[in-house]
Amino acid sequence: MRIVDLSRELYHRTPSYPGHPPIIHGMWKNHAEALADSRNVYGLASMFISMPDHGGTHIDAPRHFGPSGIPINEYPLEKCIVPGICLDLRHIAPRAEITPSDLAAAVKAAGRPIPNGGTVLLCTGHHARTFPRKEYATDNSGVNVAATEWLAKQGIVHFGIDSMRPGPDSDENLLVHKACLDLDITHIESLCNLEALLGQGQFTFIGLPMKWRDGTASPIRAVAVFGLQQS
Repeated sequence: MRIVDLSRELYHRTPSYPGHPPIIHGMWKNHAEALADSRNVYGLASMFISMPDHGGTHIDAPRHFGPSGIPINEYPLEKCIVPGICLDLRHIAPRAEITPSDLAAAVKAAGRPIPNGGTVLLCTGHHARTFPRKEYATDNSGVNVAATEWLAKQGIVHFGIDSMRPGPDSDENLLVHKACLDLDITHIESLCNLEALLGQGQFTFIGLPMKWRDGTASPIRAVAVFGLQQS
């Protein structure tokens, strides 16, 4: 079994989506302070974290798209462990829209069909090109509404991308979110290391969310697992 980590590292003030709260991570009590308080032989250090539910690598809950969508604590866990493939879209220009024909060509080049009931990860190269520079927050390519509809017709439960948003930085991105609600799919944002999946065939994608009550999203530890048999 081989595991490929697809998750961004979380650290103090790691890049967050524009307009969202920052990720704050700091020391609550170091070993010396804990030792002075508890007289434990070593002292038990601890840290604290404050972050938006859309921080880092995360999955959007349908509730994010509209009030009729389910929150993250009700999202089916069966959809969080699914077969997947990764498509190479690194040739798409920054800020450009990814179209259905782009996706169809990428599937053909991959030589593997999109698994029904699974996921498809879109390697645009955006994270590798721009993170953590300011362009990471603005210059991504992304699917348009027609491409989102095309993906849904393949029978996926969600798709993922290596940028902060599924669509380009325009009104099209908002329409893609609405389309996900209408199509009963969702998406995963801020993936990384997707280049390691290209040409590797099908894998098992695992990305379990935290159980935030009424949450609109949740950070996940996203991984691709090769050699794991699914029933």
